[in-house]
Amino acid sequence: MNFRQHLLDGQVIPAHPLAIDAERRLDERHQRALTRYYVAAGAGGIAVGVHTTQFEIRAHGLYRPVLELAAETATTALGVTPRAFVRIAGLIGDTQQAVTEAEIAVALGYHAGLLSLGAWTRATDAAILEHCRVIADVIPVFGFYLQPAVGGRVLSYGFWRELADIPNVVAIKIAPFNRYRSLDVVRAVADAERDDIALYTGNDDAIVADLLTPIPCIVGGRVVERRIVGGLLGQWAVWTRAAVRMLDAIKRVRAEESLDTDWLRTGAMLTDANGALFDARHDFAGSIAGIHEVLRRQGLLRGTWCLNPQECLSPGQTEEIDRVLRSYPSLTDDSFVAEHREAWLTP
Repeated sequence: MNFRQHLLDGQVIPAHPLAIDAERRLDERHQRALTRYYVAAGAGGIAVGVHTTQFEIRAHGLYRPVLELAAETATTALGVTPRAFVRIAGLIGDTQQAVTEAEIAVALGYHAGLLSLGAWTRATDAAILEHCRVIADVIPVFGFYLQPAVGGRVLSYGFWRELADIPNVVAIKIAPFNRYRSLDVVRAVADAERDDIALYTGNDDAIVADLLTPIPCIVGGRVVERRIVGGLLGQWAVWTRAAVRMLDAIKRVRAEESLDTDWLRTGAMLTDANGALFDARHDFAGSIAGIHEVLRRQGLLRGTWCLNPQECLSPGQTEEIDRVLRSYPSLTDDSFVAEHREAWLTP
């Protein structure tokens, strides 16, 4: 598989949740079921060890076991109907920790590392860029602009322009939840003339707009258009089959250069639904628990437990999820999950 071209083609990449039981131990049966679900739904890959997987897996000694379980399960599932499928490993911490995690990911057959900069909030751009270069020597880097509300930091156009000069940067997840900062990344990559860096949305509040919008950039005195080609999203950890069909339809729209206003309606629906799942009313405090709640209702998880006992559904969040499920059934894939769930849960 030419994984770089696979990313450039645009994929649905769910951020993989963590299945645990009431005692907060890894639930391997349901963890495997989730991976099988994403493969069966047509996702183009998975991201494991990321925020949705819960950063606390490191403190619980689960980083390698969870990555290994996902890789093994995906490989087995794809053996039935082989196709391209990319495995992305979340990398966090200082350079020593991130290198160690990158080496684990490479040993387990992961294709790239999604590099979180949450530990670098007070560092200079120069220090962060050197960190990125070191990691890029170990594993291809999937850059990550994380919104400040959940531990990210503001990064300048200049930072992204220099990052785009690192040869082993293969993609960037744009997730500042801010239109101005999102455009900084696109413009920087265009100015670097890096057509081989795939742009992915992580803006769960603007998924449809990101995927549909051609972004004009002036490069060398001429107008070039860049697109955000796919998504690496916590939102796509649920209703994944519907997300795959949506991205396929968006690709057809982009090829035909015709946009029906119904897409604006779909975008508003998905943003509203994401607001409930990600608990936007409480500054995303219940974002992981909200994803778990949908998967619990579908029978893919046994509960909404997180490794951190304080991380749970916020007051009123269950009612908000009830509301969006009633309002937007077209966004869900409940019938698809119900049809295949028992097979996915088979040990």
